[in-house]
Amino acid sequence: MSAARPTPVRPDVPAPAGAAAAPAAGPAEPPDVSVLVPAKDEAENLPEFLRQCAEAFAADPATRYEVVVVDDGSRDGSWALLGDLARQYAFLRTVRHRSQRGIAEALRSGWLASRGPILVFYPADLQFKPADIPRLVAPILAGDADMVTGQKQGVYEKAFVSGIYNRLSRVLFRVPVKDLNSVKAYRREVMSLVPTRPDWHRYLIVIAATEGYTVTEIPVTLYPRTAGKSKFGLSRIPIGVLDMLAVWFELRFGRKPLLLFGMLGAAMFAVGVLAGLGALVVLLATGVGVRAVWTVIQTSLVLGSIFFATGLLGEQIAGTRADLRELRRRVDDVAPGGE
Repeated sequence: MSAARPTPVRPDVPAPAGAAAAPAAGPAEPPDVSVLVPAKDEAENLPEFLRQCAEAFAADPATRYEVVVVDDGSRDGSWALLGDLARQYAFLRTVRHRSQRGIAEALRSGWLASRGPILVFYPADLQFKPADIPRLVAPILAGDADMVTGQKQGVYEKAFVSGIYNRLSRVLFRVPVKDLNSVKAYRREVMSLVPTRPDWHRYLIVIAATEGYTVTEIPVTLYPRTAGKSKFGLSRIPIGVLDMLAVWFELRFGRKPLLLFGMLGAAMFAVGVLAGLGALVVLLATGVGVRAVWTVIQTSLVLGSIFFATGLLGEQIAGTRADLRELRRRVDDVAPGGE
């Protein structure tokens, strides 16, 4: 599966619509790694998070880093605080959503405002320490992997729910990692694969692995949250399950929906034909018809026709999406500054 690919935004290009970006404070030379940090009401954590980032980057002088913090509609003064922090840390770039738009949109805005060929998704809540960022990007810099995800080590209050999510994901998608819902590093081009859909950032590894990108996993320590509060609760479980099924359908049948609906339609027609033959045999043998069988036949024919019609409609939509992807690819190829 491949989504339409946005043209990357250069440092001198305005932020995406609906977002406000602060002027770049970093050096003119592009960084090797861009750390994307979605932040919603994290004013208590941001100063310490960035201080630890500065320490982690100083310990890895061979790699140039930038941090792109996306304020996702905070109401606790995070944006004003980020302005002060940007004057303190040259590696900090900031983007603002005036209203909350979710992590997937925040990552997209951070991607468009970033400059590095390697991206890192890292939350600002300090449950993961910035000291692990160089370890995450090391396999990619060495050319050993295209994506690296962290396997959480330590006490995790949502371990039961996370375990179910990860096990279901491994069964459905057969990904070679144990923890999909963690910090991760990946090559920049991977972001162009993910549709702009709420919460689909959780399946970044699944989508990239399906497209042939190599994935590996390293252990990262998880720490208790010391400030702020979690933005996720048990209400996210049914949403996560439905998203998982949507991603599975997209990866298996998004390009050829008639494969699924055609098979279902054929199965329903087969049921109708077999039921009709059985009813005919009974009628010839006993002279008695079975009314319920004719109801089964009619229902099977109607459902089979609906499945086939749905599959044909899906094929038209899939063809349109393919044309749009090709058009976007050609635009990117000729656009000034395109990758």
